[in-house]
Amino acid sequence: MSRLQDVQDCLSRKRLAFVGVSRSEKDFTRTLFREFVRRGYDPIPVHPEAAEIEGRRCYARVQHIDPPVEWALIAVPPKQAESIVLDCAAGGVSRVWLYRAVGKGAVSKAAVSYCRAKGIRVVEGHCPYMFWDDAAWFHRLHGLLLKIGGRWPQ
Repeated sequence: MSRLQDVQDCLSRKRLAFVGVSRSEKDFTRTLFREFVRRGYDPIPVHPEAAEIEGRRCYARVQHIDPPVEWALIAVPPKQAESIVLDCAAGGVSRVWLYRAVGKGAVSKAAVSYCRAKGIRVVEGHCPYMFWDDAAWFHRLHGLLLKIGGRWPQ
């Protein structure tokens, strides 16, 4: 289970790699990307097939970002996340958030184990919206349901 301290540590750092942000403007990852920008973050898009997303230069791999980022939000299928955490380690990223709202999200046991073995702090699942006090009611409701179900980070 994720620790609340790791969630807060990620969200307190403004420069992040956003791995898996979609080229489609209507995709939820684009909405979340724009929300990070609106909140004063500097999200760096990582997508192997895009040159630019939301007017920002896109990188094919996390380890190519210069200067390096403080953390990475990974929003890809679990199998892809397993190789992306290797890139994060190679790029000196010390914090990783494996995104999940519903379903499996980006979380895989192998990715989590690798992060822990390499000393990378990892948030296993969850959506950043749930941790912003001023997020829309349905995001806060999602967080409340996790609290009631005992799956909220401690």
